[in-house]
Amino acid sequence: MITGKYPSLRLRRNRKFSWTRRLIRENDLSSNDLILPIFLTDGKNKKIEIKSMPGIFKYSIDMLPKIVDKTISNKIPLIAFFPYTLIRKKNNIGTEALNENNLVCKALRLTKKRYKNEIGLMADVALDPYTTHGHDGLIKKNKILNDETIRILIEQSLIQAQMGCDVLAPSDMMDGRIGEIRKSLDKNKYIDVQLLSYAVKYASNFYGPFRDAVGSKSALKGDKKTYQMDYSNIDEAIREVALDIKEGADLVMVKPGMPYLDVIQSIKNKFKIPVFAYQVSGEYSLIKNGIKNNIINKNAVVESLISFKRAGASAIVTYFANEVAGELD
Repeated sequence: MITGKYPSLRLRRNRKFSWTRRLIRENDLSSNDLILPIFLTDGKNKKIEIKSMPGIFKYSIDMLPKIVDKTISNKIPLIAFFPYTLIRKKNNIGTEALNENNLVCKALRLTKKRYKNEIGLMADVALDPYTTHGHDGLIKKNKILNDETIRILIEQSLIQAQMGCDVLAPSDMMDGRIGEIRKSLDKNKYIDVQLLSYAVKYASNFYGPFRDAVGSKSALKGDKKTYQMDYSNIDEAIREVALDIKEGADLVMVKPGMPYLDVIQSIKNKFKIPVFAYQVSGEYSLIKNGIKNNIINKNAVVESLISFKRAGASAIVTYFANEVAGELD
C-alpha cells in the first residue's frame, strides 16, 4: 500500500492503450525516410550474396528492374548504386571511375531510361572502388593528394550527372571538393543535380562488410585516418558541415549512423539542413546476425531506424530499406 501524498500526474496513463501511444508519438518512421543501397556486379543474371552481409546481394545490371520495381512499390524515394569493380579494371589512379560504361554509369542510364523520375538515383563520387590501393584519392609517396584528386572527382561528377544521376554524393572527404564540383556542375548546366556531401565521415571500424562488397577491403593499404575524421571529435564535424554548406551542399551525410547519433542531433540543431544518416554495413551485420542467432528480435531493426529520426535525421541509408518498408504503416 502506498502511503503519503502520491503524485496526481501518472505518465503511464498516456501509455495504457495502443491508440493513445500512437496519438502522442513524437517520431514516426515511413518508407519516405529510407534510401536503399544496391551493389552492382559484372555479368548477366547474377545475384551473389555477400558473405559478411547476410541477405544482401550484388546484382548484375540486367537484374536491376526487379529490385527497382520492388523498391518503388514500397514507396522508397531514392536508391544508391555501389559497384564491385573487377581487379583487372582497377589501377593506381582509378581510371575506371571515368568510364561511361562502368557499372554505375550503366545502372544510372538503364534506370533513368526505364523509370524516368519515379525514383531518385544517387551515386558516390569517390575513387576507392576503382583503385588498386583502395583509397579514395590519388597517392604520392604514401600521401593522399587532395587537389589532384578533386580534379578527377569533378570529371566523375559530370559523367554521372550526364548519365542521369539525381543526387551526387561525394564521399571522399577531400577538402574543398563540394565547392569545385558545384561550380563545375553549374557551369555545365547541371544546376538541378543535388549534392549530398558526406561532410561527416569518420575513420570507422564499422565499414568492413561494405569493403568486402565493393572489393576494396583486401586492396586497402594502410588506413584512411589522414582524410576521414577522428571518431573522438564532434566540433570538427560541425566545422566540416559549415564549410560544405558554404560551398553549396544541398544535403549532408553523417556516416556511420548509430554510434554518432549525438553528431546528427548537433548538426541538425545548429544548421537546420536536411541531415542524412548511413546505417553502415557493420551496423547492419551486427543487427542481422543478432536476429539470426535469436539474440534480439526483428523489431530491433525499426527501433534502430527510429533512433535516427529521434536524433534529427531526415533520411536513412539502410540495407534494411526494402525489408522494413513493406511492414511500415
